[in-house]
Amino acid sequence: MSTKIAISAAYLAGVVATALTAGAITTGAAQAQEKERCYGISLAGKNDCAAGPGTTCAGTSKVDYQGNAWTYVAKGTCTTVSLPDNRVGSLEPQQRDLPS
Repeated sequence: MSTKIAISAAYLAGVVATALTAGAITTGAAQAQEKERCYGISLAGKNDCAAGPGTTCAGTSKVDYQGNAWTYVAKGTCTTVSLPDNRVGSLEPQQRDLPS
């Protein structure tokens, strides 16, 4: 009888562990979906990725607020990010503030 209980406990523990892992993966995917790329808001060298021709990825923007460099922000907030000169972030790459 105790062998059956031990097996059942081990089985139950495995099921719970699997469920928790699946939940963590789902939560991680949901959190990733809650972010969006916002172009033109990064300070020089502080972008998350994509900083136009001649750059590789994260941290490669050359000027503040480079229009073709993006940073992840909470979904729905990009166009409300206030920048100098009354500019705002963009969901699409911009042709402004590009390095010369």
